[in-house]
Amino acid sequence: MEHTIPVPDQDIEVAAQLRTVIHRLVKLLRQETHSEGQLSLTERSVMGTLYQQGRIPPSALAQLEKVTPQSMSQIVNRLESLKLIDRTPSDEDKRKILLSLSPAGRTYVEDNRKRKQEWLAHALHEKISATEKELLKSALHILEKLIED
Repeated sequence: MEHTIPVPDQDIEVAAQLRTVIHRLVKLLRQETHSEGQLSLTERSVMGTLYQQGRIPPSALAQLEKVTPQSMSQIVNRLESLKLIDRTPSDEDKRKILLSLSPAGRTYVEDNRKRKQEWLAHALHEKISATEKELLKSALHILEKLIED
């Protein structure tokens, strides 16, 4: 996306700091909640997308994840071999396959999210004052504006 309106230096500085902090927080969350036999970042992303989307064709999943159909095929084969996803024929067209999380896959996603949330809640409790938590809560509304369409 190309923007032609000049941006003040202050906005550029805030953007750089925000990007760095968010990147470091995400990296820390991944490190602190690392589990044995962890899936790759792309595999976890696919699992998250399936959690949100429900049943979806592999081609649509590849498009959402911005990977080639060949790469998606490899990811799907691995996740299926781990019994984390299911392939089922479409109700409308039995020749088409739909992907969804298996019960084990749903549990994996929910457990992973719970671990991250618990780690973050503990970190907030240990490192952030009540006043800072209120400021952070207010800042969340501001951050949400950034991601609104």
